[in-house]
Amino acid sequence: MEIIQYLKKKAGAILIAAVLAASLAPGAAAYNADTLVPVGSTVGINLQSEGVIIVGVPDVLADGASVSPARDAGLAAGDIITRVGTSPISSGDDLRAALGSLDGSPVSVTVKRGERAVKLTVTPHKNAEGECELGLFMRDGVAGIGTVTFIDPKTGVFGALGHSVNDAETGMIIPLRTGSISRSVVTDVILGKAGMPGQLHGTYSFDTVLGALTNNTSGGIFGTMADGEKLGGKKALPVASDAEIKTGPAVILSNVSGADVREYDVEITRLYSGAEAVGRSMMLCVTDPELIEHTGGIVQGMSGSPIIQNGKIIGAVTHVLINDPTRGYGISIEKMLGMIDDAADNKAA
Repeated sequence: MEIIQYLKKKAGAILIAAVLAASLAPGAAAYNADTLVPVGSTVGINLQSEGVIIVGVPDVLADGASVSPARDAGLAAGDIITRVGTSPISSGDDLRAALGSLDGSPVSVTVKRGERAVKLTVTPHKNAEGECELGLFMRDGVAGIGTVTFIDPKTGVFGALGHSVNDAETGMIIPLRTGSISRSVVTDVILGKAGMPGQLHGTYSFDTVLGALTNNTSGGIFGTMADGEKLGGKKALPVASDAEIKTGPAVILSNVSGADVREYDVEITRLYSGAEAVGRSMMLCVTDPELIEHTGGIVQGMSGSPIIQNGKIIGAVTHVLINDPTRGYGISIEKMLGMIDDAADNKAA
């Protein structure tokens, strides 16, 4: 774990066994697409946050004696540092550069706390090397693998995961500054068991970017891809409305070995509406014996696998039930598409 000026930059991971995402906005205007290409390929996901997220504030510094200036000033986990003095902060590099210009005098630190901007005064600690420390643990991005749900062949818009990328420590949705996806190859699988979610392991390189991320929302991550054929995918299928989704047989497209995308049988066992439909639209059960043997059911990394029923895309796999890896939740494609324009509207506001 690298520690620079007592800033610990923790590596993040994108997990599907997370708490349910925040409620999807009711009545959001859906992205206009009659047909989409279902994908099911895993990709490497690199997401950089807008500002630096404080993931922890210790009581004392590394010397074991000095009180953490950040804690003394009232900074807290979940705050997003956006400015130090007159310097805007968008990344960990920005923060380190800003700290390097300090002389130990009190400095204003502006953070985003929920929807509010809060300005606090911090008196940095000078360590034995004469460097200024705030005394906090931070994160400015995460990387991992997830599954692409669809690509719009007309616009190049893609959607993945079916849920947001959240900070592991604070649970907050990471505000997107920039991000990309790259080709991934699944190398091995940790089998899912009751009480212990499984996981896909894969390799990826961000030297070759397939697409750029534009939104990180409770209904998925979205972006644009110049050439959707690079990820393969099936033929374009019609998009189902929520009203068309039924309990009964369906299939998912998943990439659980190498770069091979295969179709696996599932059963839609329950549909959710009203207050129950917070972050979920349906429950599904894996019935395909081959997938159960290979993965145990739904595992981390399969989040975003498209669900197809009666020749239409109906949604994406989002979460696994911890006590039964053969069962999990899915989000409807209608809700997922609705988050694209909803996120754009929020950015414009």
